[in-house]
Amino acid sequence: MTVTPQMFLIVLPLVFAASVVDAIGGGGGLISLPAYMVAGLPSDLASGSNKLSACFGTLIATGKFFRSGKIMMKPALCAAAMAIIGAFIGAQINERLSDAAFRVVLLILVPAIALLMALHHNAPDRALPMTGKRLALCALIGLLVGAYDGFFGPGTGVLLILGFTWAAGMDTVTASGSSKVVNLASNVSALVAHFLNGNIVFALAVPAMACSAIGGYIGSWLAIRKGARFIRWVMMGVTVLLLVKLIVDYL
Repeated sequence: MTVTPQMFLIVLPLVFAASVVDAIGGGGGLISLPAYMVAGLPSDLASGSNKLSACFGTLIATGKFFRSGKIMMKPALCAAAMAIIGAFIGAQINERLSDAAFRVVLLILVPAIALLMALHHNAPDRALPMTGKRLALCALIGLLVGAYDGFFGPGTGVLLILGFTWAAGMDTVTASGSSKVVNLASNVSALVAHFLNGNIVFALAVPAMACSAIGGYIGSWLAIRKGARFIRWVMMGVTVLLLVKLIVDYL
């Protein structure tokens, strides 16, 4: 596929912005995936190219959170392993639903996510000790959110942060950092599938990858520096954007 200068002008700044948002509170795919499609890529190439750039943004954000001590590796890795299984299950469910049923399910799910965010504002200031029970909850969170990721995708990071703070007792910043490990695992898994199917436009995705890496660093820096309140505001904004997108698509 021929890549034009106009495609770079559309994709690169939006991928950068998406990576900043994603590193803070998740949901960057709501910006980056449509950017590739507006630039003229069909959905399969847009999805594959988006996964390549997103992976590197998430990788940089994960490294930044890790160096700042804002990742609980044991629960994050447990959730990541289960998320890969869950993503496969979610993809199978997606294939068996009609488009109409799919939209109805999402119009129920997304307002439910927004309600959870509105009600859940009492995350601990510091991460609680990770007990066996909380570790098991993290694995369950990974499975369920992974299934959602395979079923739909956008907003996965928001759900992970909510799950890690509510059920696993993490503070919001640590939950955001730990969610990046899970996101990275699912992104790499999807990227391999897209690569094997030849669904990546490298001429566009590689420069976008650099923009995503810079955005991931800046976004993670902001999340660590600004703290829980800032992360929650970004999460709420992402959720509202997702709901608007679903309503527009439905209408």
